[in-house]
Amino acid sequence: MDISILTFEGFNELDSFIALGILNRMKTKGWNAQITCPTKSVTSMNGVTVDAQQSLEFAAAADVVIFGSGIYTRDIAKDQTIMSQLTLDPSRQLLCAQCSGTLLLAKLGFLAGLAACTDLTTKPWVIDAGIEVLNQPFVANDSVATAGGCMASQYLATWIIAKLDGVESAQSAIHYVAPVGEKEATVSRSLAVISPFI
Repeated sequence: MDISILTFEGFNELDSFIALGILNRMKTKGWNAQITCPTKSVTSMNGVTVDAQQSLEFAAAADVVIFGSGIYTRDIAKDQTIMSQLTLDPSRQLLCAQCSGTLLLAKLGFLAGLAACTDLTTKPWVIDAGIEVLNQPFVANDSVATAGGCMASQYLATWIIAKLDGVESAQSAIHYVAPVGEKEATVSRSLAVISPFI
């Protein structure tokens, strides 16, 4: 299971790394989540530079594509050099977006006729793109899912695992990363959020 976490210049570390950490709990089952970038390296909104594990071409072949967020998302949405490389297909891929990544999913036409989730800063831009924005952390429609708020990354990862490998695997992955003393509550909350969509 190849998972592309699209990570651009000015990216939000929480959005890319929480998903990366949780989804790679599935490595023993052959899952492979990787940071995917348009350049050899990108620097986060807080000055953390990471090397790309994959180029953008990886996204087209991946089983799951996650659009991460960042401070330059509106610029990226206008960059046809980047956007034209994202040839994706929801009939064979799960397409997911976190916070401002929802804007990119909208601009590529994958949210047409769907309601979506995003962060509060990005909300007006997503509305301007013609998408209804929900006041909730997560929503999924068939193979397209969106999450709003950095900590909603865990819901996106939970949904991906539950949808592709079952609820037990999702419970196990979230249980591992959940705070000590709050593990059962965290697992229950995550499953309650995503259960209507699996």
